[in-house]
Amino acid sequence: MKKFYCYSKCSTCKKAKKWLDTHGVQYDSQDLVEQPPAKEDLLKWMSNSSQPLRYFFNTSGQHYRQQNLKEKLPEMTVQQAAELLSQDGKLIKRPLMVEGDKLTCGFKEEVYEKNWAK
Repeated sequence: MKKFYCYSKCSTCKKAKKWLDTHGVQYDSQDLVEQPPAKEDLLKWMSNSSQPLRYFFNTSGQHYRQQNLKEKLPEMTVQQAAELLSQDGKLIKRPLMVEGDKLTCGFKEEVYEKNWAK
């Protein structure tokens, strides 16, 4: 089953949810802020992805800027990134959609069409 990690106050998450519902995509939803993904899951996803670590971070968010992660991220290990993201869901680029080894961060209609449409 597809897992949709989102934040209820995020307009991008609302657009993605609407797209999923309109296209009849079934998924389990989880609040990214109240219950971030486990460190082990994040570690697995980041290790198996061809995307850079930056892809998983909400680089325009306040928490990202407050922690000066732009400077720290290039030197960060996958372990350190997974630890940070599992402790603060607002650091995760949202929405996060996962099924098995397939994962997307953020919402772009063409990406959802390619990866998540029936």
